[in-house]
This record gives sequence, structure tokens and C-alpha cells, in this order.
Amino acid sequence: MAARVSSPRERYREQTRAEIKEVAVRQLAAGGVEGVALLRIAKEIGTSGPALYRYFASRDELLAELVLDAYQGAADAVHAVDTREGGRAVLHALTGAYRAWAVAQPHLYLLIQGTPVAGFTAPAETVLKARSVLGPFLSVFAEGRPPAAVDPLLEQLRTWLDEEPEVASWVRQWTDRPAGPAAAVALAGAVMIWPQMHGAVSLEIAGQFTGMGHDPATLLDVQTDLLAGTFQLP
Repeated sequence: MAARVSSPRERYREQTRAEIKEVAVRQLAAGGVEGVALLRIAKEIGTSGPALYRYFASRDELLAELVLDAYQGAADAVHAVDTREGGRAVLHALTGAYRAWAVAQPHLYLLIQGTPVAGFTAPAETVLKARSVLGPFLSVFAEGRPPAAVDPLLEQLRTWLDEEPEVASWVRQWTDRPAGPAAAVALAGAVMIWPQMHGAVSLEIAGQFTGMGHDPATLLDVQTDLLAGTFQLP
């Protein structure tokens, strides 16, 4: 089937929306979420405030787009890692790719992982976007063999997989494992790397490691290697 050709009006609309988002991202980088202002965006792109609302009905709608774009950027960063070989080397590559993305554009990282914006509700698609970021980690941990100390978490995650078909489908997509013990192991590894990775990255971006005498990238590497060892990844 031939691809649908967009009209000049549709192309202009998409170009204008993209321009609005570019300006909003610059405002976000300069002043955080509070710095994103539709009227100032309208002035910068040379249009009126009312005209801008034809492209985004509200500031929250614009923020929702930026949130989805940020998650997509994070997903693109980790998806660029070749996970076919598996093992701890790949796990290091994934955490390193995520950290590099976050450090390069901390304003986007903080938009999705920082303090929640008062009164703002993220779009429903955010869950799928977040899972897309975490997906490659599932494939790495699928071959893991965690110790008995992880059993309480595994039990809870097996229940989650049984009760939530969407979660089971997501894990199966990345691991080819049906809901069961092996899928729970993959999920446990991903669930454990997530707060560990974000803890290190968030503290680095907030400047909390300044003067502590270590390279944040080295800290994340050590933490990643310890978790890889816990799951006996080769």
C-alpha cells in the first residue's frame, strides 16, 4: 500500500509544532519546567498567543509531548547498544549509554525523573515509553541466576506477571520467556538496576558528588558490576 502523502497544511502544522517544542526545550534547559511559557514561545516564533493554542491546547499538553520525547530519547540511547551477546559487558554499556544521555541533557532527564510537576498528569503512553527504556535490561538479566536473597522480590514479581498480562507480554517481548520463574528473574534484574542507576545519575546531575573525590561514571560502573555479580552474569 502506498504511503499517505501529507498535505502542505499538515506539513506546516507539524513543522510549527516541532519549532514550538524546540523553543520549549530551550526554555526548559534555561529555567526548568517553570521557565516554559507559551506566550514567550509565541513571541519567539513570531506568532500570537491565541494562534499558538491551535497547536497545543495548553502548557500541560506541550509538557506531555516533551515528556514523551524525552523518554524516546532515553530509549533511543539504550536501544543503540547491541545486546545480542548479553552478559555484564552489555549491562555496563546500557547503564553507560543511559548515563551519557542524561548527563548530556539534564533538563530532559529531570523532566521525566525529577520532582513531579504540580498539577501535571503525564500521558498514559508514558508507561509504555518508560518500559521501552527498560526493555533492553530485561534481555540482559534473562540469563541471570540470582541468590536466595532475591527470592522475596522474585515471588512478588511472579505474582505481578501472573496478574498483569501486559507486563508479562512486555517481558516476553524482550526475553522470549513466558510468565514464570525465568521471566521473574529478568524482571527482578531490571527492577533492581533501575533505582541503582537513577540514584547515581540523579545525584550526579544534582551536583551532590562534587568534591567527593570520585568519578560518577566509575561509581556507576562499580555498582553495575556488583549487581551483575549478584545475578552471576558472565
